[in-house]
Amino acid sequence: MRPIQRISRVVAFAAAVTLSSGSVFAQVDFSGEYRILNHWDTLKRVPGPDMGDFTGLPLNDSARARADSWKASLWTVPEYQCMPHPSTYAERGFSGTNLKWWREVDPRTQKVVAERIRGTAAEPERWIYMDGRPHPPEYAARTWLGFSTGRWEGNTLVIQTTHLKDGYVERNGAPQSDRASVIENWVLHGNYLNEIVIISDPVYFTEPLVRSSVWVLDRHLESGFARNPCGPQETTVEVVRPAGVVPHYLPGKNDQLLQFAVTYGLPLEATRGSAEALYPEYMEKLKGMKPATPTK
Repeated sequence: MRPIQRISRVVAFAAAVTLSSGSVFAQVDFSGEYRILNHWDTLKRVPGPDMGDFTGLPLNDSARARADSWKASLWTVPEYQCMPHPSTYAERGFSGTNLKWWREVDPRTQKVVAERIRGTAAEPERWIYMDGRPHPPEYAARTWLGFSTGRWEGNTLVIQTTHLKDGYVERNGAPQSDRASVIENWVLHGNYLNEIVIISDPVYFTEPLVRSSVWVLDRHLESGFARNPCGPQETTVEVVRPAGVVPHYLPGKNDQLLQFAVTYGLPLEATRGSAEALYPEYMEKLKGMKPATPTK
């Protein structure tokens, strides 16, 4: 065989291998420290949405009923002051202000066992298993961060999460059940780490909820990950109330649900959270709806 023919065959073989295993060569190392960019959804991410503002959420009647019973003073109860959030909300809230990302590597094979993510508050630390292990059975225990596995699709890290605890998707009582499952797509564009989250919840959503977030690489976050575990010594009695009382609203007794709609001149129906209101066609329906008015 002539040298030129041999080289041509080697090049062709290498090209075939590259094409057949493109996902391997397209893997990206996200390792680093990132800070959140809150230039959109700021009101919902930082101070939190108004009571009754369920816009952008595909809620069903059960979800609205539970959300209507929520009372902000619930977080003053000592048992709730240290309660974490599921990872679906934590990364949009204070816990996601800064993220530290690194890899867990098998010291013998040098293969990546897991991608690891640490948040800011209460030390949430996710393990995204990359070694092909299966998810636990349906009856397995739920946790705040759930069970996550990942795979590469080109330069996108696709994460599937199950076994999350019951919690909230917004800081005004909009709920998420422990039957929710999540698909995340993470992509690094230069110094910008982009995440698109798709949350499916057969208990509280009529269709999947899609959200996105962006962090930027920051090499000056040394103090952004201080250990801050929360325990009994960090809680306090903020409001004196009889033992066993849990703040809530009974059905039909929440007098704050109109406030958001009245303040912004919106129809009440449009603020109640529905899949229909997520689409542009809903603008035509809004034209025939009357703004909410204060009750006397």
